[in-house]
Amino acid sequence: MTITIETISPAELHEKTSDGDIEIIDVRTPAEFREVHATAASNRPLDSLDPHAVMRAQNRSEQRPLYVICRSGNRARMACEKFMAAGYENVVNVEGGTQAWEAAGFPVKRGKKTVSLERQVRILAGALVLLGALLAWFVHPAFVLLSGFIGAGLVFAGVTDTCGMAMALAKMPWNRADGRVTR
Repeated sequence: MTITIETISPAELHEKTSDGDIEIIDVRTPAEFREVHATAASNRPLDSLDPHAVMRAQNRSEQRPLYVICRSGNRARMACEKFMAAGYENVVNVEGGTQAWEAAGFPVKRGKKTVSLERQVRILAGALVLLGALLAWFVHPAFVLLSGFIGAGLVFAGVTDTCGMAMALAKMPWNRADGRVTR
């Protein structure tokens, strides 16, 4: 069974924000959210997202749409799938995420600069592949398995659109906030 997720363009969503009574949740890490986010968004990180808690906390009607945004749209799609699996159908993915929102010139709040989760994955994956190659060359040929393992993980992440390394990095202290939902 394929889940169909409704989408909305940043321009359409921005038009709706002028009406006032809408809710946008940003499912990126707290560090990414602190760096830049749509002014109307609140932070609900994907790795700890509880659809029932979000709906209860807002004491919201299930008939009102919940707009979900991330960096580019992929994590927001996964969050929408979580909400739909929990029985909440009226969730909408913001096309292109915060990148598209900001590129369109819509209001954002800027904070402390951070290294994006995507860049952290590339840095760590590259460092591990290099380390595996160097250890295989200078210490023992079996260390080539480290590079192979990381390569296999990257292929898996590309095929499934799920990255274990990113999920682990998202839990690191530099990617966490103090646990509060921020706006």
